[in-house]
Amino acid sequence: MKPKVLVPRAIFPEIIEHLAAHFDVDDNQRDELLSPEGFRQRLAGKHGVLLFGEPITADHLRSTPTLRAVSNMSVGFNNLDLPALTDAGVLATNTPDVLNETTADFAWALMMAAARRVGEAQQWVREGRWAGWTYDQFLGTDVHGSTLGIIGMGRIGRAIARRAQGFDMKVVYHNRARLPEALEQEAQATYLTLEQLLCQADHVVLVAPYSEQTHHLIGASQLQLMKPSATLTHIGRGGVVDDKALIQALQTHRIAAAALDVFESEPRLDPDFLKLPNVVLTPHMAPASEATRRRMARLAADNLIASLNDQVGTTTLNPQALDVRVRLDRSPS
Repeated sequence: MKPKVLVPRAIFPEIIEHLAAHFDVDDNQRDELLSPEGFRQRLAGKHGVLLFGEPITADHLRSTPTLRAVSNMSVGFNNLDLPALTDAGVLATNTPDVLNETTADFAWALMMAAARRVGEAQQWVREGRWAGWTYDQFLGTDVHGSTLGIIGMGRIGRAIARRAQGFDMKVVYHNRARLPEALEQEAQATYLTLEQLLCQADHVVLVAPYSEQTHHLIGASQLQLMKPSATLTHIGRGGVVDDKALIQALQTHRIAAAALDVFESEPRLDPDFLKLPNVVLTPHMAPASEATRRRMARLAADNLIASLNDQVGTTTLNPQALDVRVRLDRSPS
């Protein structure tokens, strides 16, 4: 009998076919959004699940004792209770690296849109308000020759930094730990404290993951340090920025503009963002090129196959869970 897996959202049909060669797949290709209770019911009796941001908690593990593997189709994994998964012998994986360059491209698209007021200008044209040229129409902030500050200097952060060389920018960064000298030289980036970075940067890009330590890493006091002409681009995780504080900073022109791909309560967002002309808003789509999304989906499927075959790979978040699994003998019947 094949192990049973759940795919709770629609995905490329070839991914379902790939999984079906190995598992009994319960899929949701109609993409009918499951309620939390609906997800729990569909998860019952499954040995694996391919996740699209759905949470897996200790309660889910208690109600689904058959579960052996969860595969997150994203880099972030704050939707997973990793300690509980490990204690239950459930392997967890994510999909890093395959989206680095695409996400870096999008960070630049957002940053430049905010700096050059692209969103405002497009709305102006669409509303039929463009009547001709004036000397001060939609004056923005230069990107070339300015200082780029990157908060979160992992692989995506370094990919963003590499692109800055073509714009003759000075790159400064802040990270939980300073990079090795070789990586700093490759990125042509200088390490600063968070406060120093916020004071110096013309354009700040946030790539930090969410955790208790990064909750509201950027709040009112941090925004107060930024230049009035500065922009803030956020492609990390919701909760790293205090959305209320950012709204106030944009309303009062404490900073010039922001570009946001993530929000604290997404897919809901504070309605006050919608009233602001100086913010670019996108629906958590930084890695959304077709080629990259297909690579993420295939990696997530392959991770699920490997995990249910007791294999630990480079994207396994809790390899120690395999030892627990052996002790608990959680293999499917």
